[in-house]
Amino acid sequence: MTQRRIVSIYLPHFPIQSWRRRTRGPGAPVEQTPLVLAREGAHGRLVHDVNGAAARAGITRGARLTDMKALVPSLHVADADMAADAARLSALARWAQRWCPWTRVDGADGLMLETTGSDHLWGGEAAMLAQMRRAFAGLDLTARVAVAPTLGAAWALARFGAAPRELCGADALAERLGPLPVAALRLDADTVLLLKRLGLKTVGAVAGVPRTALARRFRHRNDLPSNPPLRLDQAFGRLAEPLMPDDVPAPVRALARFAEPVTEVEAIGPVLDRLLDDLTGQMDTRQLGARRLLLTGYRADGGSSSVEAATSRPSRDPAHLRRLFRDRLERIDTGFGLDAMTLDAVVHEALGAAQQALVGAADESIDLARLIDRLVARLGPGAVLRPVARDSHVPERAEGLAPAGTQCVIVPTGETADGVPRPLRLLVRPEEAQVLYAVPDGPPAQLVWRRQTHRIVRSQGPERIAPEWWREKSTARLRDYYRVEDAEGRRYWIFREGLPGDGRDGPPRWFVHGLDA
Repeated sequence: MTQRRIVSIYLPHFPIQSWRRRTRGPGAPVEQTPLVLAREGAHGRLVHDVNGAAARAGITRGARLTDMKALVPSLHVADADMAADAARLSALARWAQRWCPWTRVDGADGLMLETTGSDHLWGGEAAMLAQMRRAFAGLDLTARVAVAPTLGAAWALARFGAAPRELCGADALAERLGPLPVAALRLDADTVLLLKRLGLKTVGAVAGVPRTALARRFRHRNDLPSNPPLRLDQAFGRLAEPLMPDDVPAPVRALARFAEPVTEVEAIGPVLDRLLDDLTGQMDTRQLGARRLLLTGYRADGGSSSVEAATSRPSRDPAHLRRLFRDRLERIDTGFGLDAMTLDAVVHEALGAAQQALVGAADESIDLARLIDRLVARLGPGAVLRPVARDSHVPERAEGLAPAGTQCVIVPTGETADGVPRPLRLLVRPEEAQVLYAVPDGPPAQLVWRRQTHRIVRSQGPERIAPEWWREKSTARLRDYYRVEDAEGRRYWIFREGLPGDGRDGPPRWFVHGLDA
C-alpha cells in the first residue's frame, strides 16, 4: 500500500516579500533600511512583518508600532495589504498544482500539497522538494519545505525543523517530532503557555504523558487548537486528517452523446444549437459570460477535432455565439464518425443581468462588440485591430494596435489618458522643420515644412515632455510642444527638441508631429 505523503510549504517572509514585489521601483526603500509592515490592532497599530534590517534591530512581529519607532527612529513603515497577500497566496496554491492535483492554502503564509504518487514524476521526493524551493526562489519567495505522512507532521517540520528541506517517513515520526517545541502541534497561544507552565516544552514531553492523564486535563477543550491529545493523534497518524483542496469552480461545459456516429458536417449544426442552449443556461444560472469557446468532436477512432471562437466582451447570447461558429464547423474532422461533442467556455467572466432601454433603443456598444466578433470570426484575430494605450508618455509610443478581442485600455479619441488634447492625426515619424521666432525663445512666428512656408498667427504652449531615461540614451533631449495655426487656418502640432545651451547634440531642432483640422 502506498504511504501517504503530504508536503507543507512555509513562506516565513511572505508579507514583506510580496510587498517588495508589488512596490518595485526607484522609490522603494533599500534592503539595508529597517522596514516594517503595519496593521491595525485592538489598541493601535501593530507590526505585521519585518525585513532583515528591522529584525536585526530588534523589531518583532506583533509588537506595538509606537514602541518600535521609539526603539528605531529611522524605521520605515508601510501599510500591510492582507487582502492582496491572500489573493496572491490563493494564486500560488493554483500554481502549485504543477506538482500534484490537490493543493490548498495553509493559513496566511503557507501551502499544503498531497503528493502521494506524484514524486516519481520529479525524480523522487528529494528532487521534488529541491525543485519546489528553486521555483519559489524564482518568485523571490523564501520557502521551507517538508514532506511527511501526515498534515500535522509536515506542518511542524516545515516551521520548526532543523533543515529548510525535510523528508520524514512514518517510522521516524516520533524521533523527528519529539525535539520540536509544543507550538509545532498547531495549538493556540493559551494552550502552549499552559503546557510550558506544566513543564511540557517539547512534543516528545507531551507525548510521554499518559494519555488518560492528558485527556483528563484537557477534557473540557473540544476544539482542536486547544486539545493536545487530538493534535498528537493527528500528527502521528492515529486520527485521520484529510487534505481538502480549495474550492475549484466546476467547468462550464455542455456535452452531447450520439447513439450512432455522426459523419456529416451538416449534422453538427443542430448539435451545436443544443449545446449552446445548455451552455448559456448554465452561464445564466452562474451569472457568467463567455469570452472564448471551444467546440470539440470526439471521433470513434479515439482522436478529436476542435474549433474555437472568441468574443470581445462577455456574452451568453446563443444566437450571437452561434453566428461565430457558422463558418468554422466545416473545419471539424469527423473521420469515421463522432461519438460525442463538447462545448466549453474556456475563458469566462462575471456577467450580471442587464436592463434593456425602456424606449426600445439598441445598446450601440453591444452591437459594436458583436460586429467585431463577427469580423474576427470571418477574417481572423490578426486582421481586426484597434488602438490601445501603451505604458509610455512619449506621444509616438503612447498608443499602438492590438487585436480587437484583447482586453486593454482603449485610447480616447483626440486626447491622452489624462485628458490632455492631442491632434487628430499623428505622423508615424516626426518630420524636421525650420522655425523662426518673433522674439528670442518666444513662440514660433514662421514654419517651413515640406518646402512650404507658413506664417503662424496663433500658438499655444509649450507643453514639455521629458524623455524616458530608462529606455533612451543619456543624450536624449527634452521636447517643448506647441499647437500652432497658420494664416490659412491649418493647425499643426510641432515641438522643439532640446534647449539652447543644454550641451546635447548642438542647437535645438524643430519637428512637425501632428495635424489638426
